[in-house]
Amino acid sequence: MKLIKNALISVYHKDNIEPLVKKLDEFGVKILSTGGTLAAIEQMGVKVQSVESLTNYPSILGGRVKTLHPSVFGGILKRRDLEQDNNDSEIYDMPEIDLVIVDLYPFEKTVAGNASEQEIIEKIDIGGIALIRAAAKNFKDVMVIPSAKYYRELIDILDEQNGKTTEEQRRKFALAAYAESSGYDTAIFNYFNRDAAFDGLRISANESKQLRYGENPHQKGAFFGRLEDVFDQLHGKAISYNNLVDIDSGIHLIAEFDQTAFAILKHTNACGLAQSNDVTDAWKKALAGDPVSAFGGVLITNAKVNKEVAEQINKIFFEVLVSPDFDSDAFELLKQKKNRILLKQNKNIKSNTVTRSMLNGYLIQDRDNVMVSAHELSVVTQKVPEEEQIKDLLFGMKAVKHTKSNGIVLAKDHQLIASGVGQTSRVDALKQAIEKAHRFGFDLKGAVMASDAFFPFADSVELAHKEGINAVIQPGGSRRDIDSINYCDENGMAMVFTGKRHFKH
Repeated sequence: MKLIKNALISVYHKDNIEPLVKKLDEFGVKILSTGGTLAAIEQMGVKVQSVESLTNYPSILGGRVKTLHPSVFGGILKRRDLEQDNNDSEIYDMPEIDLVIVDLYPFEKTVAGNASEQEIIEKIDIGGIALIRAAAKNFKDVMVIPSAKYYRELIDILDEQNGKTTEEQRRKFALAAYAESSGYDTAIFNYFNRDAAFDGLRISANESKQLRYGENPHQKGAFFGRLEDVFDQLHGKAISYNNLVDIDSGIHLIAEFDQTAFAILKHTNACGLAQSNDVTDAWKKALAGDPVSAFGGVLITNAKVNKEVAEQINKIFFEVLVSPDFDSDAFELLKQKKNRILLKQNKNIKSNTVTRSMLNGYLIQDRDNVMVSAHELSVVTQKVPEEEQIKDLLFGMKAVKHTKSNGIVLAKDHQLIASGVGQTSRVDALKQAIEKAHRFGFDLKGAVMASDAFFPFADSVELAHKEGINAVIQPGGSRRDIDSINYCDENGMAMVFTGKRHFKH
């Protein structure tokens, strides 16, 4: 147990430090501080010594250099049980500092606020980071509080242990300090590396959420990041690992649509998808695409959920519903099932990269944010698709882009009729889609087909034609594209190339 006798406090945000300062004063702790923190503590009526009076050196360079001095760092880093350190401390008049409290400059918040580069640079904390690291290194003798979120915990420790700390507690907060400093440095690195000029990868997240389990019950799972930035959970049980994977896929899919749309996801693939001018109509069409797979699915829409659509949704069992908003009567109806997860989406995810663990390292790539528009399509057949067909073709391409490869989507009237997902051959994916369409009573005459990659042979367009499908959208790029083009021309089909492949693994 170590008694806290001297504390150094240097915090950016002063609004919630007062209870801790007064608790330290209550235990007779001598407080050192500087700058705005010093002024704030004086206004609290608590006695405080300036760092400048200890170092005999003023704050210089507009406040850039305040605590960077041997008298400060010697008092923090001194090993109390080492004779040489004790001798140096006496010779150079370095008082022991038993507690360091720091709240760093808000670098990430400044970057997020679209500040100028000079403002951002000035929010790179130098002294605060150095204090945190020094105190954490000497945790056997020194307690460090690296963030305002730990103030309450320290107050409780002081009350319960009469102003003392244990080595176990000091080690715990040393870990928190290095988590804070490494995350801070990562944010700075990523700011300077935003154009990927440096061949390196840094990932850091200080906030985590323990999940019930991972992909399966025997696997542990956790999410690192701030889910509340993306959505607010209004109701239901804890979100699972698999829920999050499907929610992520659903949010990226629904972001493709400007018009009202509804999607139903299972294992990251849309088993139902439709767009309409009316949210209830979009839901009914999405559900009709595969009412069997919809059981236990993740539902997402880009429209407010009203009571009319809520009454329809309420008829089936589902895990999650994501919407930008809920009418109060719709919410009251849907929350009657206690485990249903109801999420209000706050914003779309704007990540430009995708990162995943792979072997003994990481794979990183640009996110597939590309989607062609009507004027970018290349008509490669004699028959030109009609305006409504083009709309269906683009709808189908949006759907297949977010489908596991090899993927095929069959669409009609802005509705996902059926899809073939994750197959080892493209023609097998098409056969799977056709079988599902028949099983749920759809007439494929007049439907369109979308493929995430080119057709290596003409077998897929031949099979599609026999089912009444009369328009096809695909990236193109096969050495044997001409085989598919010739078949379409011979049989009155329209086909367009996008020039963009959308593999998804």
